[in-house]
Amino acid sequence: MSDFAASAVPLPGGYQGQTYAVSAGGEDAVLKLYLKDPGRAAVDAALLQLVRGLLPVPRVLDVKREGASDDPPYLLTERLPGVNLEVYLSTAGEDERRYVGKQLGELLARLSGMPFRSFGLFRDGDLAIEPLRGDLEQYVDSLDLGMTPTQREGLESVFRYAEDLLAEGVERFCLVHSDFNPKNLLVDPTTGRITGLIDWEFAHAGSPYADLGNLLRFSTDQVLAGAVLDVLRGSGLLQATGLGERLVDLGRAADLWALLDLATRSAEHEVAAAAHRLVFRMADTGDLSAGRPDLDVVL
Repeated sequence: MSDFAASAVPLPGGYQGQTYAVSAGGEDAVLKLYLKDPGRAAVDAALLQLVRGLLPVPRVLDVKREGASDDPPYLLTERLPGVNLEVYLSTAGEDERRYVGKQLGELLARLSGMPFRSFGLFRDGDLAIEPLRGDLEQYVDSLDLGMTPTQREGLESVFRYAEDLLAEGVERFCLVHSDFNPKNLLVDPTTGRITGLIDWEFAHAGSPYADLGNLLRFSTDQVLAGAVLDVLRGSGLLQATGLGERLVDLGRAADLWALLDLATRSAEHEVAAAAHRLVFRMADTGDLSAGRPDLDVVL
């Protein structure tokens, strides 16, 4: 790892460790150190190798699967071209946003078509799954969100609606990126082509609607969302369910676990604080949408 130290430049993002832009073998690369969850290095390497050629992910150059606090496991990947999609969308016009939305829908459809036999976390480099059990109400019981009894009743009504809706949806599990949003996507600023889906540290086997929910969690862009939904409705994801008109709610329902987890970290950064505010609006209104805009409109 000392070979990279001279050229290392810190990069933003990354919950499990520290990420750096480095030079390796004469090419630009990204070095990620796994300080919080050392076993995740092997998982992330396996995932990137699994989906390469199907999704725009970086090539794995090297991986160290075991280590200690003073010499942690790491993953070295090529550095993909492009700019952050969040930055690109801030100035993009309708045509550009519609084109990006179409591509995002295609990526979501591909992810939803990568099946796993159970719901859970990846345990090792063989992508063995450690099942997750429990329900949303039990999970909230374990949290200290500071809600009044009335707010708690409102949130429980949201949970019941979400669970009933998901029970009508696709009864299978797939690969979930679990942080599928513009900050983890790269785009060619000239052509608008998506060039990278990065930061797989939360990926797991779960609901085929979860990544859609993550993407639309705070979105107000009806043009981009409409393009995403058009692609998904044209894919095989919903053909067996007849729930195409409720796709936004299905995504929001599948996103509740991740949203609640994020809300518990509201003091850490603004995105988590926004999640906390959204959960409380759900509790106050008893409504899954919680006043979020209608993204499923024809423009």
